[in-house]
Amino acid sequence: MAKKTAATKSKVNYSKETYSYWYESMLLMRRFEEKAGQLYGQQKIRGFCHLYIGQEACASGAISALTKDDKWITAYRCHAHPLGLGTDPGAVMAELFGKATGTTKGKGGSMHIFDKEKNFYGGHGIVGAQVPMGLGLGFAEKYKGTKNLAICYMGDGAVRQGAFHEALNLAMLYKTPVIFVIENNGYAMGTAVKRSSNVDDLSTLGESYDMPSFAVDGMNVEAVHEAVAEAADRARRGDGPTLLEMRTYRYKGHSMSDPQKYRTKEEVEEYKQRDPIEQVLGTIRDHKILTEEEIEGIIAKVKNQVNEAVKFAEESPWPDGMDAFKDVYVQEDYPFVME
Repeated sequence: MAKKTAATKSKVNYSKETYSYWYESMLLMRRFEEKAGQLYGQQKIRGFCHLYIGQEACASGAISALTKDDKWITAYRCHAHPLGLGTDPGAVMAELFGKATGTTKGKGGSMHIFDKEKNFYGGHGIVGAQVPMGLGLGFAEKYKGTKNLAICYMGDGAVRQGAFHEALNLAMLYKTPVIFVIENNGYAMGTAVKRSSNVDDLSTLGESYDMPSFAVDGMNVEAVHEAVAEAADRARRGDGPTLLEMRTYRYKGHSMSDPQKYRTKEEVEEYKQRDPIEQVLGTIRDHKILTEEEIEGIIAKVKNQVNEAVKFAEESPWPDGMDAFKDVYVQEDYPFVME
């Protein structure tokens, strides 16, 4: 069986550029999501909306450990990953607004952000549906003979789906270059892990398939980076997949309509004391990695990016009614689309 370890110790052995990226990318994710929450309250964003606030390290630390050619896929809490990968914040915000300039031309909304140029293959609204697709993305890289891999994110509730176990089995059988990431924020919607599973150490689920499986401090960006880098090395060597359970926490509800009656305010505040952005900022200041002027410059830059994203979304046009018939089939003149 795979030996288990927990990557929890942070080390100050990364470059200034890496620490700058971690701080700036996580701050952008946080401020973007905070603004999205405000705009949802103003009914400028409608439908479902799942915020990533508190979980930023799970995305940022992984991005710094992988390459631009690796493939990404996740569930419907999907605004932050493309922002970290470099997707235009304006295009993401416009998609939340349902505008034609959005990442999927206003057709997907909050749960279906895609960016092919950044190798981000989406947010997916069906719980667990992205897991076998993540396996497929990794298998395609192996089939083509590249050294690239796929990283597939899911929530803790998705591991109850049969597709999760089918994907893990095939991934080990074919030694597929894929990293499975469980973003365990403690609650599948409003159901605590311990109420839905006899096994609450979700990292052990990979052991049934002899898959290397590890628990990771998902509130610490350095720990995430180290765990993903190790898993990536294993995949690129041809040794197959890894399962990482990133133990994290969301400060907001499952979605904007969640009253959060299943947890206490004290519990939320306790996790906020381990805030991933404050942790990395503390390291930056303690070791004088950035000056206060440089930190203030990042804060101002992020604020401007978010404001510009909102402006772009508000000024963008709505899709035309006929756009509903476009991008449905690869064949542009598909004969069975009625106008």
